[in-house]
Amino acid sequence: MLRIALFLLTNLAIIVVAGIVLSILGVGSSHGAGNTLQLGNLLIMCFVFGMVGSTISLLISKWMAKRSTGTQVIENPRTEEERWLVATVQELANKAGIKMPEVGIFPSYQSNAFATGWNKNAALVAVSTGLLQRMSRDEVKAVLGHEIGHVANGDMVTLALIQGVVNTFVMFFSRIIGNFVDRVVFKNEDGPGIAYFVTSMVADLVLGILASTIVMWFSRRREFKADIAGAELAGRQSMINALRRLQAEHELPDQMPAEMTALAITTGKLEGFSLAKLFMSHPPLEVRIQALQNQQIM
Repeated sequence: MLRIALFLLTNLAIIVVAGIVLSILGVGSSHGAGNTLQLGNLLIMCFVFGMVGSTISLLISKWMAKRSTGTQVIENPRTEEERWLVATVQELANKAGIKMPEVGIFPSYQSNAFATGWNKNAALVAVSTGLLQRMSRDEVKAVLGHEIGHVANGDMVTLALIQGVVNTFVMFFSRIIGNFVDRVVFKNEDGPGIAYFVTSMVADLVLGILASTIVMWFSRRREFKADIAGAELAGRQSMINALRRLQAEHELPDQMPAEMTALAITTGKLEGFSLAKLFMSHPPLEVRIQALQNQQIM
């Protein structure tokens, strides 16, 4: 119920904020006489809705991550392990030239970690209980270096911008297709009809799936770069060992919430048709290990 409520509240916020922005910009209807599209107005409307959605998601990403994963932020370290964890993140953040992120632990048997936040100086880095239990400190440090690399590279902001642009063009071309079907196929010149809305929704779905391959391609690229950052901050062999440890746990069920998958250091093992690799947020671990061994970004 909490996730549904958060989803509804987020979408309500997007509609309200987008409506205010469009009102300020003085953007009118996207349809003119004879059911023709006003492409300028349409593009602005799609851009506002696309970017507002990704921007709001970015701004609340830390808040959402804490609640969806059950992350407990370490405010006053109570154990030696927590003190070490906070001190290690501080050390890595100093090396990377960013401000100290919040540090948290989330309950999960699977070894995993993630970083999120709306800018590199207001981030959250969290690790799972399983990772702390089964990885050596050198391996944990490498994983933390990987996540700090994401933060220092501004990956969360860049991914949000790319998602916003992709959303814009998916909405824009979907409505052009919907208008074409409405006017040319159904001969409707009295304003957008049911064919426009149905076709636009179907096109949104199809184009959205296709366009997601662009976002996933960037996500895979940033994993290679974050691996290099982890190797530079904590040692190449430690980063390789951490990835091998994750590889050995691929048979464990993936317990990360779906909305957090792209932020995690690893995802579940992909089986089946190879075309599905286009929709992977992470490269295969064996490929990442090979890239580190070759000291190259793929």
